[in-house]
Amino acid sequence: MFPLHDDNPTQDTSIVVYVLILINVLIYGYQASLPNFQLGEWFGNWALFPKELIANPAKGAIALVSSQFLHGNIFHLVGNMWFLYLFGNHLEDQLGHWKFLFFYLFCGVVAGVGQVITAPMSLVPMVGASGAISGVMGAYLIRFPRARILSLVFLGFFVTAIPIPAAVFLGLWIAGQTVYAAMANPNLPGVAYLAHISGFAIGAIAMLLFSKRKR
Repeated sequence: MFPLHDDNPTQDTSIVVYVLILINVLIYGYQASLPNFQLGEWFGNWALFPKELIANPAKGAIALVSSQFLHGNIFHLVGNMWFLYLFGNHLEDQLGHWKFLFFYLFCGVVAGVGQVITAPMSLVPMVGASGAISGVMGAYLIRFPRARILSLVFLGFFVTAIPIPAAVFLGLWIAGQTVYAAMANPNLPGVAYLAHISGFAIGAIAMLLFSKRKR
């Protein structure tokens, strides 16, 4: 399934979401312009390395944030930015600009820590906004479970667009991430599924607490 749009209107301009997308695109543009020998140094300085975080938490704390703005390739970037745009604008509308920014970065940090805990000695660099965006998706599930998401569904060679309740779409998504995480080795290069799960969980919990406090 791939989400196209939802039926959930917003009342305010999603300034933070647009700025985050712009920053990610600009950083990737700069990153793509680097020759290979400088690209390795770039990732060495700003990507999150689990073993380095354990050995030097002060330096690693910076990487917990900076790594959220790096991406491995153009498909990684475009996929993340689309999910951020689709789900993030509603959360920013609910939380307000500054609270949403803090929420986004906080979810990304927790997601990174969640992945590090499972592979503390790994030297595989972690990059991408997907942990933070997973947090946004977890919060969306709690706040808008009945919103309908028009999604492309691939049935072999047949492709169709179907409106799917957010609770179903996001429930299937996190279930899939959990299955993949169970099969993957966190010490090897690949998708940081446990970061997705950690981000999703903290996003859902934070939105539950926020909604309870608001009531």
